[in-house]
Amino acid sequence: MTNSKWRVWIVQIVIVVAFLAFWEIGSRIGFINSFIFSSPSKIVGTIVTLFKNGELLGHMWVTLQEIISAFSLGIGIAFVVSVMMYLSPFFARVIDPFLTVLNSLPKVALGPIIIIWVGANANAIITMSLLINVIVSIITIYNGFAHTDPLKIKLFRSFGATKWQILYKLVIPANLSTIVSALKINISMTLIGVIMGEFLVSKRGIGYLIINGTQLFNLNLVLTGIVVLVFISFVLYELIRIIEKRLLLE
Repeated sequence: MTNSKWRVWIVQIVIVVAFLAFWEIGSRIGFINSFIFSSPSKIVGTIVTLFKNGELLGHMWVTLQEIISAFSLGIGIAFVVSVMMYLSPFFARVIDPFLTVLNSLPKVALGPIIIIWVGANANAIITMSLLINVIVSIITIYNGFAHTDPLKIKLFRSFGATKWQILYKLVIPANLSTIVSALKINISMTLIGVIMGEFLVSKRGIGYLIINGTQLFNLNLVLTGIVVLVFISFVLYELIRIIEKRLLLE
């Protein structure tokens, strides 16, 4: 790691530590209302309590299962549809306005309908997440495919390459960074969709933990759920970064 990266890490750590120290000290001296804003020590205590009684890992596992399912399905569907749009400009023109409309539609408004269609269970949560992550991923990947260097495409065609060969040998390799960007967007949208779904129907998971804490006016529980979500999102993002490094170095 270079010196500049070390300096960035140190500054980031100092900012986080200073923020937590200000929050903790402020709550102890009464400058910050610890009942409303809680405190780092209370959040740590809640995490330890939930871990000891086995609830924390159980809620995290439920949420992770839903995230993995929705993410895998979402990126798979997005890639297939993007390929279909690239291979068939007619299909792309037909589906484009529908993608725009669906992307602008507030997905939470469909919550009651989703529950009626697929039931008040994990399927509803995954469906909600798919509605949020698929459209954005399709648009991101397809735009990358559509803006591949036209001169390189002409060169491939001059050698008699078919559209499938151009797609496999040129378009996809040239857009690995775009696909990785879609992965990053997809994982964040998936997390949002899963938590929104858990707010609506779940009896387990981090989203349920947060909504349950809200109903009980237990801010320690609410902020604990948020901290756990930050940790999960950080881990997932780092996994995407590892995938990015491997893909772009090959």
